[in-house]
Amino acid sequence: MARGWESKSVEDQKGAAEAARDAAAEPRLSPDEREKHSRKQSLLLSRAQTVSRLKATQNARYRAQLELALKHLDEQLREYE
Repeated sequence: MARGWESKSVEDQKGAAEAARDAAAEPRLSPDEREKHSRKQSLLLSRAQTVSRLKATQNARYRAQLELALKHLDEQLREYE
């Protein structure tokens, strides 16, 4: 039983070392860059959700509203390009 526990401990240590190495390999972002990245990801998520709703809706008024929202999201995303 102790042997199985030891191998799991070694496996956990290897996993932690890989995670630390991967984290160190990522470029360090300034707080401003992190905020921009987070905002862009949020906009992309909102856009994907809007497109999904647009595909599913059959109501013409709701469709028009979603199309306007999609246009607005695309304009905001252009600022990050």
